[in-house]
Amino acid sequence: MTCSETILRDDHDLISRIGVPMSFAKDEEIYGQGERADLVYRMISGTVRTSRFMADGRRPIGDFYYPGDVFGLETTGSHSMAAEALSDCVILAASRQAMLAAGGEEELKDLMWDATVRDLESAREHLTLLVRKSASERVASFLLGLAQRRGETAVELAMGRQDMADYLGLTIETVSRMITQLQSSGVVEFESCRRFRVRDREALEDLAAA
Repeated sequence: MTCSETILRDDHDLISRIGVPMSFAKDEEIYGQGERADLVYRMISGTVRTSRFMADGRRPIGDFYYPGDVFGLETTGSHSMAAEALSDCVILAASRQAMLAAGGEEELKDLMWDATVRDLESAREHLTLLVRKSASERVASFLLGLAQRRGETAVELAMGRQDMADYLGLTIETVSRMITQLQSSGVVEFESCRRFRVRDREALEDLAAA
């Protein structure tokens, strides 16, 4: 059974019961910054990036979402960030009105609370990374986080180095240089530009926690 089938058949919450599967191609926009936040989304497969476009042309990245994650919940009526598919994605989408009509007011409140807590914790960790860590520590933390989330030593990257740079508050040249250093020291090995393997997990953890 695939991850998609598992989540689609899981009736443990309202999104799984009434959500409609939607497919998005790589680089396709799921919703735009400032659009009405009428839908709630759960990832089935693929990776989604949220980002905010600034007047000066900068594009800070909010977060990355993976299978099982819920996103798109807003405390206001519109999306503060845009969401785009980093790879081909399948996503369950359920409207707030449909959830309320199905008697899911409490479930919707619980989803909003859980999503708020997750986003606050993610924002806190992201701020700590940006403010207190060096460039090498940021890159090590990012790669370690991906490996921990997947539970694997070999990890496929949905995001490119520009996305990594924007998320980590670095230039793409700095990210590339830090990755080269990690490879030279035998901590990680990039088998391709979008796939890496953790060679020395203890060393990577030490670098990330420094």
